[in-house]
Amino acid sequence: MLRFIGLFTGIFISLFTLEMLNPVQAHVIVPFTSWLAQISASLILPFDTGVIAYGKVIRDLASGFAVSIEAGCNGVEAAIVLIAAVVAFPATIRQRIAAIAIGFIAIQVMNIARIISLFYLGQWNTEIFTWTHLYLWPVLIMLDVLVIFVMYLRFLAARQGQAS
Repeated sequence: MLRFIGLFTGIFISLFTLEMLNPVQAHVIVPFTSWLAQISASLILPFDTGVIAYGKVIRDLASGFAVSIEAGCNGVEAAIVLIAAVVAFPATIRQRIAAIAIGFIAIQVMNIARIISLFYLGQWNTEIFTWTHLYLWPVLIMLDVLVIFVMYLRFLAARQGQAS
């Protein structure tokens, strides 16, 4: 357990530090966040033709309301927590890569649902938007990470049980 905690902490701090470096922000994080805005807008577009995305912003042309996907809202930090946990726990490289890939996709699917829901909530009621943005969605995203990691642990335990 101490080994896991030590590895998790070291990987977690290293990945967060790496994420904050200007070249990583400029060449990975900002383009990724813009891509999330584009995907979110393209999913909204069939239901609401007055939506556009530019950079990390999604705007409703009719109301003028916009959401900007900022650091901490792009799912990267949640993915870092998952990656640190998966890498710190003993498993094969293949199992780790599969868990990280599947987990990253699951986090981003939920994050896109988050972005779209906040886009509509903000147009409807700013107080509910603020509460949901600051309190509800961060908990749900981290709960998603926890559920993914627990499912990964159960998968590993089942594989180990089959090998015995």
